[in-house]
This record gives sequence, C-alpha cells and structure tokens, in this order.
Amino acid sequence: MSKEKFNNKARDRKDETIMNYDIRASELRLIGADGEAAGIVGRDEALKLAEVAGLDLVLISPDAKPPVAKIMDYKKHLYELDKKKKEAKKNQKIIEVKEIKFSCKIADNDVNFKVKHAREFLEKGKHVKLRVFLRGREMANPEWGADVLKRVWPMLADVAVIEKDIIQEGRYMSMYVVPAKK
Repeated sequence: MSKEKFNNKARDRKDETIMNYDIRASELRLIGADGEAAGIVGRDEALKLAEVAGLDLVLISPDAKPPVAKIMDYKKHLYELDKKKKEAKKNQKIIEVKEIKFSCKIADNDVNFKVKHAREFLEKGKHVKLRVFLRGREMANPEWGADVLKRVWPMLADVAVIEKDIIQEGRYMSMYVVPAKK
C-alpha cells in the first residue's frame, strides 16, 4: 500500500465518529440522554438503553479508562454543530484591504487624486495599504519613497490611524492605515 493511500485512510478514520455497534470496548462510562452520568455499564447494556430511548450510543472519549459514551440523537447533534458554525461565520467581520500605489516622481495633482480615493475607502471602513514602487536607481535611495508616504500621511491623518509605519518590502515602501474610530 502506498504511503498516500495509508494517510488518506488514517485521515478518513480520524473524521469518523464511533457509535452504536462499532464500539469495541466491553465496559463504558455512560452518560444518559438527560446528561447525567449513569455509571460504568457493559457495552450490550448501553446499546439496549440507547435502543429503548430510540437514540444513538456515541463514543465521546475513546482514550479514557473506561471509554466515555453518551446516549444522544447523533443527527440532531450534527445539525446543531452545523448551525453553530454557520452562526459564527455569519458574525465574522471581513476586512477589505485596498492598495494605493505611488511612484517616487509623482506629481502633486496625482497624489491628491489618489489620496481622494484612499479617503473614500477609509470612510467606507476599509483598510488601505499605501505603497511606493522603487524603480531602478531609486532602490539606492529608498528615502525618496518614504518621503512620498510622509507627504501623503498628513492628508489622511483626520480619517485614519497608522497601523504599520513605513517599512521597506523588497522594491516597495509601504504604510498600512486603518479608519480612525469615531
């Protein structure tokens, strides 16, 4: 058997929940459908109790001595977990990051135009990454890029806060700004 197939089988086995007749332990620490501990019982007796209740016997902690099993409606349990995940996902806040690029030799009216767009993004609650691309010989003088960002910052200071100050990332000088809290 190839290593890849073995790993896939191990992964599949890890995702499965052991329940009902797949449980191999002879004795189980049983938790009843109402959530109260029923003590240590034999596997067959636990299965009968689950059958009488019309529910599933689910192995919760297989590594414990003796293993812990719970009588529950497994499909309902999965449904509730799925519902909780969807609710958590719905409450997540997605942060959009917009990038504004400048060059070292940018004219004032071009800076004003790009700053106007950055202000619009910040007012909508989006984060903005300001970047200056350093071309050719400009790499020898990265302070030129920093000067452009220092020239741009005062125009955004009333609507933004600096999250990451000016740093050089390869051929770029970058600054990361976020909307100011009102």
